[in-house]
Amino acid sequence: MKYKTPMQTFCAVSLFFLAASTCALAQEHRQAHLTGLINDYTPSDVKGGPYEMHGQWVLEIHEDGNTADFTVDMTMSDYGMTSTGAPDATQGGQGAHTHHIVLNDRPITWNMAGCPAYSPATTHGFQIGGTVNLLSGNGSKAPFEPAPPESTLQVCVTGGTEVDYSNLSLVLAGPATAHFGPQAIHGVVRKGVERDR
Repeated sequence: MKYKTPMQTFCAVSLFFLAASTCALAQEHRQAHLTGLINDYTPSDVKGGPYEMHGQWVLEIHEDGNTADFTVDMTMSDYGMTSTGAPDATQGGQGAHTHHIVLNDRPITWNMAGCPAYSPATTHGFQIGGTVNLLSGNGSKAPFEPAPPESTLQVCVTGGTEVDYSNLSLVLAGPATAHFGPQAIHGVVRKGVERDR
């Protein structure tokens, strides 16, 4: 009969916990389908602004858990003006138009470094980003976007202790900031994955 030494037992237990934690991490970053809404405003100093932005988005995390696709479809409209030239919120729906923005097959960064802050603070999340694959205006190339596209998009999905993934933020850079502004565009996660507790 063979007996295990304390070191052999320690190694076996360590290997078990290492395998279990690796499986848990792989399960947390599994294929997922997240959806939600965007409701925000542009700054007033963008051409024709301020605009109201309303839309829906989809984020597909691929089976490898390391890459994702993101699409947002949104409407934008501005306000009419008062006789003094100030925006008049009672005259909404002026200059209505649509945008489709797409990022395909982008690496996922499983942290919130560089993502916009919230109050109360979100506690965890992930992000994707890069040069957009598509940025349309009313179904054609957006007039401010060159071909091929040059604008970049950072997408952050974050959450807290009660709802794992609750918040979405989009930050555009490059030519698109002339139309959307450089600030974060905010949205909500309607449906997503829940981690095991």
